[in-house]
Order: sequence, then C-alpha cells, then structure tokens
Amino acid sequence: MFRRIILKLSGETLAPETMPAEKGAVSTFDAARVDRAADAIVRLSDMGIQVGVVMGGGNIWRGRFTDEMDPVLADQMGMLATIINALAVQDAILRMGRRATVFTAQEMNRFAELYRADRAIACMERGEIVLLSGGSGNPFFTTDTAAALRAAELHADAVFKGTTVAGVYDSDPRKNPDAKLLPDLTYQEALDRGLRVMDPAAFQLCMEQKIPQIRVFAMDDLENVLRVAKGEPIGTVVHP
Repeated sequence: MFRRIILKLSGETLAPETMPAEKGAVSTFDAARVDRAADAIVRLSDMGIQVGVVMGGGNIWRGRFTDEMDPVLADQMGMLATIINALAVQDAILRMGRRATVFTAQEMNRFAELYRADRAIACMERGEIVLLSGGSGNPFFTTDTAAALRAAELHADAVFKGTTVAGVYDSDPRKNPDAKLLPDLTYQEALDRGLRVMDPAAFQLCMEQKIPQIRVFAMDDLENVLRVAKGEPIGTVVHP
C-alpha cells in the first residue's frame, strides 16, 4: 500500500477530447473532464494515501510561438499555465467538499501558497490534497522533472505518471506497430536505452534520490490511477 504519492497530471487530462465546434467555445478545459480528474484524486485520497499532484500545462501553453521566441519567457508562460490548471482542479475538489491547497514555485500569495516542503507535508498529513504548480520554478526543466523533484523533497513512495500509451515501450508505439511494452525497468536501463516517456533528468533525479518507483500507465481511463494504487500490474514499473 502506498503511503504518499506524487501524481503527474497532464494539462491535456483537463481539456476536451476533441476541439469544440461551437463559436466562442473554450478549447483549454472541459468541465466534465476537470470534475472527473478531481474525482479520481479525491478517491485516491479516500484510500488513505497522501496525495500531491504536479500539474502540467499543455492544454494552455506548450513550446514557443516561433524559434526566435525567448525560451526562458516561453517556459515562464508554461509555469503560469500549470497554476491556472491547479486552480481549476482545486475548485472542483472544493466543490466535492474536500480540502485542497495550491502551492506555487513562484511568489503569488493572492492566489496560492509559496511552496515549502514542510508546509506541503503538513497539509498532506492533515488529509488535504496538495496541488503543486509552477513547475520547478526554473526554465529548461519540464513538469516531469518537477514531479521527480517534489517526490524527493516530500519523501514520496512513488511517482504516478499517466501517458497516452499503456506504459514504457522499447520504441514509440505510435510510430512502430511492433513496439513492445516493457513492464519492468531500472532507472539506469531507462537512461541507457534512451526511453523518453519521462525526461532523462527526471529518471536521473529519481535514481540519485532513490525514489522507490515510478509507475507509468495509460491515463485515458482515470480509473487506472486507482487500479495502480491498489497494486494492479498495469503499465510499467521503473525502480532503482
């Protein structure tokens, strides 16, 4: 049984599955999908697991307008996108009658608390859900790496990483129909083979800090989060 996990939740989890056709419709969020994500997080907490959620921002901002755009400014825009997503999920969780606190890696005290590991741990130990936004606070690092960093700081038992495929493959299954799912890997094997389901920096940090495991699984069905937490052998386990 997991005691404390860091769930990496992509921004795309909150977005419409297809682009809405209605004039003026919002394409960054789908209210029902936001509620479903919040429900899965609440049910995970109801299992007695302390939950920290590292938010992605890809439904709002990804990459740069052009190659000439300053990459630091582009990454800062991405950090802001993750904060917007965290506030959206917090709203859904609060409407379900549960407590959730948004922490940011940047000072933004009118909207959220400035992240400190001890405060985040105190919230989780009180049974609150912790939403970790703003990435790591630094450019050039993805939210995958932020999830690994927060897992190390908050002494998590595991990082849960949801993807659009069933787990870690030996090659890209979207390009290679013969790609094979790898159910069990060490961090070093993932690095040596250049498997990019998470950034190399995230694997390296988890290896150095001896994070017990990363669970990689398909997030198209949010029930998979609960199945993995119950110990079902879904997806891939990456470990020291």
